[in-house]
Amino acid sequence: MDALNNFRIEHRYLELPAAFYSRVQPTPLKNPRLVCFNSALAREMGFHTDNPEEWAALGAGQTLLDGMDPVAMKYTGHQFGTYNPDLGDGRGLLLWETIGPDQRRWDWHLKGAGQTPYSRFGDGKAVLRSTIREYLCSEAMHHLGIPTTRALFMVSAQDPVRRESIETAATLMRVAQSHIRFGHFEFASHHEGKEALKVLTDHTIKLHFPHLTDLPEDERYTRWLTEVVERTARMIAKWQCVGFCHGVMNSDNMSIIGDTFDYGPYAFLDDFDAGYICNHTDQAGRYAYNRQPEIGFVNCQYLARAMTPLLPEDNILSALRQYEKAYNETFLGTMRNKLGLAEPLENDINLIMDLFSMLHEHHIDYTLFFRGLSTLPSKGEAPVRDLFVDRSMADDWLKRYSERLATETRSDAERETAMCAVNPKFILRNYLAQEVIQDAQTGEYDNLHRLLKVLERPFDEQPENEDYAKLPPDWGKHLSISCSS
Repeated sequence: MDALNNFRIEHRYLELPAAFYSRVQPTPLKNPRLVCFNSALAREMGFHTDNPEEWAALGAGQTLLDGMDPVAMKYTGHQFGTYNPDLGDGRGLLLWETIGPDQRRWDWHLKGAGQTPYSRFGDGKAVLRSTIREYLCSEAMHHLGIPTTRALFMVSAQDPVRRESIETAATLMRVAQSHIRFGHFEFASHHEGKEALKVLTDHTIKLHFPHLTDLPEDERYTRWLTEVVERTARMIAKWQCVGFCHGVMNSDNMSIIGDTFDYGPYAFLDDFDAGYICNHTDQAGRYAYNRQPEIGFVNCQYLARAMTPLLPEDNILSALRQYEKAYNETFLGTMRNKLGLAEPLENDINLIMDLFSMLHEHHIDYTLFFRGLSTLPSKGEAPVRDLFVDRSMADDWLKRYSERLATETRSDAERETAMCAVNPKFILRNYLAQEVIQDAQTGEYDNLHRLLKVLERPFDEQPENEDYAKLPPDWGKHLSISCSS
């Protein structure tokens, strides 16, 4: 591998007690082909390559770099509200950690690496379909400014994988500052005891919350739990404001540093539906769009319960109380920015919630509405009004909005520039991902690469890519995605 000299190699996860992991070698895949390599991210991490193809063997589990020591992480968690003690990395391996030139830490985690002691009845493999979806969405979320894991590269292989049908194997090199989840703390607390929980908490604080390390222990743990709760709340508020549905908000999919983690079934809203369920196995709608803020808090409660051996109840309740405050502040602040309201007024929340009710009642495309609102000064009301069958409903709300804007002091041009910087023109609509996947299954990846380029600049006009911003076709609305990855 060329130019691997700009980062430092560590594997600090191995400092945790042995119960937190199992050493496992990846299961090699046959005849791998590099599908995508994220050169910009590689440069951030401290290396570059003139020949991305040479990474295919690593992605396929055929080789390891010097210093890599693959482990499957052990954790537990609540899945659809039920505690499951038998969880862990069932098809992914943490290979090592690297420290880039900006001193950021990166876990390298190979998804689709084969069976582990935690695979249960799974084959440990990942398929091309779901791997493409994770690569696309993690990069789309990053460029939208939402905290997320990242995609470094992915490979496809010729190995057949049985799901609902026979599919093609693939792997993803997922990178993040940390792969530790709420479920690690549930495992430590409920199965390994207070000392293991303390070691895990100290490890997490030292690596990922270093500003807390010198505080007295009680204060350190309380402040840490508070920050995790606040980061989670802010992340979910950002999901809601961009119209993102996660689909599997189990506590083992909740990142301890507040990243969007594990892209199984997910969706960006097309026609606005507050109760939209993007995971077809979620029959009860536990993870519907409008329940995500509540479920985020429930997951924080699971984490808080795991921390009871280290913290008194009053401190835990104090930390949990910060969730609603952090969520509301982020949601309201972000929505004001989306509406171009630089000078906050107390009744803004009424304007916002009435807007959500209108979008829901009339099934209005969420992204196109806000983008149309952003360009009112330059393009007029037609891009907004034309989304409505009954244009009088749009007119009534636009009149209220115009009256609210009259209290603002920015020029129309300044407001338009600011709003276009926060209201994306391009999102990863499910039908776009589906079209790319259909092409990829024939070995054609040009449209995947083109879509990735579009998603790198979601707020730019990109007139040459106008097709990616249009309303989805009828077949592409409300696609329901399965967990079978």
